[in-house]
Amino acid sequence: MCATAKPDCVRVLLPTTDFPPMTGGIQLLLNRLVGYSRHDFDVVAPSVRGAGSAIDTRAESIVRAPNLRSHRAEVAILNALTVARALKQRPDVLLSGHIVLGPASLLAGQLVGSPVVQYLYAKEMAARPTLSASILSRVRAAIAISTHTRALAVSLSTVPLRPEVILPGCDLPPAPAPPLKERSGPPTIITVARLADRYKGFDVMLRALPLVRARIPDARWVLVGDGPLKSMLREMASASDLEDKCVFTGHLNDRQRDAWLDRAHVFAMPSRQDTSSLGGGEGFGIVYLEAGAHRLPTVAGQVGGSADAVIDGVTGILVEATDHIAVAEALCTLLSDDKLAYRMGEAGARRAEELSWQRMANSVDDLLERVVRASGPSSALVGGGKGYVASR
Repeated sequence: MCATAKPDCVRVLLPTTDFPPMTGGIQLLLNRLVGYSRHDFDVVAPSVRGAGSAIDTRAESIVRAPNLRSHRAEVAILNALTVARALKQRPDVLLSGHIVLGPASLLAGQLVGSPVVQYLYAKEMAARPTLSASILSRVRAAIAISTHTRALAVSLSTVPLRPEVILPGCDLPPAPAPPLKERSGPPTIITVARLADRYKGFDVMLRALPLVRARIPDARWVLVGDGPLKSMLREMASASDLEDKCVFTGHLNDRQRDAWLDRAHVFAMPSRQDTSSLGGGEGFGIVYLEAGAHRLPTVAGQVGGSADAVIDGVTGILVEATDHIAVAEALCTLLSDDKLAYRMGEAGARRAEELSWQRMANSVDDLLERVVRASGPSSALVGGGKGYVASR
């Protein structure tokens, strides 16, 4: 992180609904961005009820909204705090961390004369298409976390739009994971996810598992995570006589999760399109990179952001996510072909190293610098002053 006295330092205001100590993919991404950036970040974020004060972040300051029972009221407070903070700090640029904070970011940017950049995630845009279209027509630039997310943004925008795709990174394990050929124990398929979104394919995995066990009798499925779907999934496993072949670990800390990843042989999460929204589903899937970091080959859905996270035939196998037979076939292939699984696992480890958080932060920093430079008095914006989006 730079010192604000440096002439090339950009002062960034980051309003977001997702930030530690909350957990999740967006929270991780934004926290790592702040930590690895060469610029100064002020963050406006929610409080988390019962959370401790120790936060692994390098933000210059964090302004917290009070705990409220209503999500809508919390968003309203975050929008108000965003404007107030911008008026006080006069940032060089506002980076809106969620589409619902786009309105306040645009108002604040107008009041202080600073450009606005919007971070884009597929699920969040798909849930709010009208708001997303309005925001995208007015921001100076946009960052999409995958080509799937960019395509959705282009389809929603009412102006010519070229969001920059900047893929997320992942945290590498503290110690190198053992190669697949050195792992013992029963053939283990692992999924790591919060048990809240049906589109992640838990039901398809339960339908595929009997087919896998018909060919690989001692295969088991380990599901790491917790959430409202857990009871339903346990009941489905019991109804299919799979309860003793499915391990529901519940929530684990990072060390415990890593231990399971280092014992597993295949990672699987066949995410599909979320039919309840336009183009929702997996925006990217950092967990696929994390699995690769543990030298695991992957089975994933061939739609959405999974196709950016997993390289078909190189780091894993992409399949029709709703087809349990195709999922079972891919799992059996990786569990029975040691050479193929090893090759894909090693390729996944290399990809995880290449897609580092530092690479991501550098790309975001470069974009923010271009936007700030282009916002000087002599700059000319594409589209009559609206909808300019930097492109790679």
